[in-house]
Amino acid sequence: MQRSLFIAATGMEAQRLSIDVISNNLANVNTTGFKKSRADFQELIYQGIRAAGASSAEGVELPTGIQVGLGVQPAAVQKMFQQGDFVSTGNNLDLVIEGQGFFQIVKPDGEIAYTRSGALKLNSEGNIVNSDGYALEPAITIPLNALQITIVPDGTVSVMQAGSSAPTQVGQIELAQFINPGGLNALGKNLFFPTASSGEATTGNPGSDGLGNINQRFLELSNVNVVEEMVNMIVSQRAYELNSKVVQTSDEMLATANNLRR
Repeated sequence: MQRSLFIAATGMEAQRLSIDVISNNLANVNTTGFKKSRADFQELIYQGIRAAGASSAEGVELPTGIQVGLGVQPAAVQKMFQQGDFVSTGNNLDLVIEGQGFFQIVKPDGEIAYTRSGALKLNSEGNIVNSDGYALEPAITIPLNALQITIVPDGTVSVMQAGSSAPTQVGQIELAQFINPGGLNALGKNLFFPTASSGEATTGNPGSDGLGNINQRFLELSNVNVVEEMVNMIVSQRAYELNSKVVQTSDEMLATANNLRR
């Protein structure tokens, strides 16, 4: 059986995964705080037919050997955490991190997840939560009689209350960062969870220890570049077609061999 059939099959499977990753990127082009993914591949093992440096029948050393590669396999699907573009919303609870860092969100089971999406809201108790109702960590509660919410770049949250001439500080937003954000586990819902590869979260106030500043009334858009993804999709599609052509050609070669007559 021809090796090329199996080699081309690995190539088709690799390009299928590439298209899956690209399609997810494009599907989330308008998702706030979304970070695109990139599929990385690596070659499979080689089958050695002749070793480099071997001696020929005449006793001459051969300068090169013969190795046949056996295809390709996925190596990683990596999240790319480059900053997305900002958009002004005018909403007091829309926040963007200018620089490194993640907002901390408490899941219903008590675990802390991390997100770049700053589309925050208030629940019925005045707590700042995300779109799924998960509370911001540390918890911040806005008083019922608050007339204006102000969040400065260092994360200090203040409100102007009815009957007061000066703002009152009601909380402090803290950000988290990781030594290897690419190692975070994506949970969906714009949330990430730390792994052994990402390292443990280190927290601090915005603008300190390498953490970014917070800008109020802005959101971070997806960092997906539509043109780049379209080009990658065309390249993957053509690569898939070429590998399928290899399968077709190998099949025709086998058919030719089967049809040989004496």
